[in-house]
Amino acid sequence: MPMQKNNPEYIHIIIADDHEIVRDGIIAMLEEYDHIRVAGEVKSGQEVLSLCEADKDNKIDLIIMDLNMGEMGGIEATRKVKERFPYIKVLALTMMKEEEKIREMTEAGASGYIFKNSGVEELVEAIKKVMDGELYFSDEAVYNIITRKNEKGHNAQAAETDLTDREVEVLELICKEFTNAEIAEKLYISVRTVDAHRRNLLQKTGARNTAGLVRYAMKHDLLGN
Repeated sequence: MPMQKNNPEYIHIIIADDHEIVRDGIIAMLEEYDHIRVAGEVKSGQEVLSLCEADKDNKIDLIIMDLNMGEMGGIEATRKVKERFPYIKVLALTMMKEEEKIREMTEAGASGYIFKNSGVEELVEAIKKVMDGELYFSDEAVYNIITRKNEKGHNAQAAETDLTDREVEVLELICKEFTNAEIAEKLYISVRTVDAHRRNLLQKTGARNTAGLVRYAMKHDLLGN
């Protein structure tokens, strides 16, 4: 089983949702986009795994995954998909807005999280970002994470992860998609210093890129109060 795939001419997508009307609506929206092909639709996480196992030619690129499904939910299905088929991307499309669910889905391996009240333009943008190897979270999802009520102190969080307070500040701004130059201006430090902090963050967290840093920040509850 390959660890990754070449960029496909078409993005082959599986839609996993236990409501037929939702699946039909997503399919109808995506029909306008020539580079996207809906390769299948299922109503449970178990059916997701069955489709992936039957995909002998490794054509499936991305799964649009609901969280709340019968038989096997989206979080467990995502975890199993990423364990068995790591090259397949997962984008959560759900009504579940709790910060805990966003975090759990991301830790399971999802590369994006948007809500069902999003427009088709945002859905297609999320698909593009995820297929480009980036993470995508709707503005509301980011807001729910950043503004959560957290009893832990900022310094305690940094100590638990062996990051300095300044590194945590830089990490938060990276997660909010600030450029190195913007971070330097905001924190009154040089761009070279920001570069050094970014390198240290990659080394300390074991992340390979910005997407990995975002995952780390979410896993360790470091996205600010």
